[in-house]
Amino acid sequence: MTDETVLAERRGPVSLLTLNRPEKLNAMSLEMKEALIRALRTADADPAVRAIVLTGAGDKSFVAGADIAEFSGRTGIDQWRMYERGTLYDAVERLETPAIAMINGYCFGGGLELAMACDIRIASERAVLGQTEINIGIIPGGGASQRLPRLVGLGKALQLTLTGERIDAREAHRIGLVDEVVPHGALRDRSMEVADRIASRSALAVRLAKAAVRASVRLPLDQGIRYEQALFSLVMTSADKEEGVRAFLEKRDPAWKDR
Repeated sequence: MTDETVLAERRGPVSLLTLNRPEKLNAMSLEMKEALIRALRTADADPAVRAIVLTGAGDKSFVAGADIAEFSGRTGIDQWRMYERGTLYDAVERLETPAIAMINGYCFGGGLELAMACDIRIASERAVLGQTEINIGIIPGGGASQRLPRLVGLGKALQLTLTGERIDAREAHRIGLVDEVVPHGALRDRSMEVADRIASRSALAVRLAKAAVRASVRLPLDQGIRYEQALFSLVMTSADKEEGVRAFLEKRDPAWKDR
């Protein structure tokens, strides 16, 4: 499937979604955000899709931020009404299907917020990242004030947000902002390798495991453990639990039923 601003490609059980404005360093317009939400919902609803990979078109940029030209004339009321309709970042985080950010270059502002909403972040050694909104007199508006401290800690989140400084991929990995850094030429293969590995597992177990881990950032420990126990009890009733145990005992690969 092809959209003017978002390209969707199936690679086996993996949906590869490419933000396609390379002439603007893939800066996200409202049109692009809406197109990406549609593409994400389509992929998430497809039982044959077992992992989603997000990246940017071209060789320079993942997403260089929002399309700043669209901020001109937008009022606070306009912005609040947009939030009331729901955001791209929340749509990504609420996916049942695991999402991987394949960060191939510049990753600033809303682009970094998009990457943080994903479950796993794999970066090219050429990637440069930053929460840069302060540089144009605004603050993050796509969830960075909440997601960034959870990834890198309060002090580092404040430093990045208040200075607007940019950091390279190695520093981003050191502070926990990205999960892996690979040579630029190996980025696509490595991202797809991780996606394929996830896709080779029971889709039911993967979705329940994601739900349990995601709950850890919003629930107190005792409630989070209780939620995990409920999901574990649920998965113990599944056909995939029976198949997985049987395959382990018979020393063979499992044939998942995804139920």
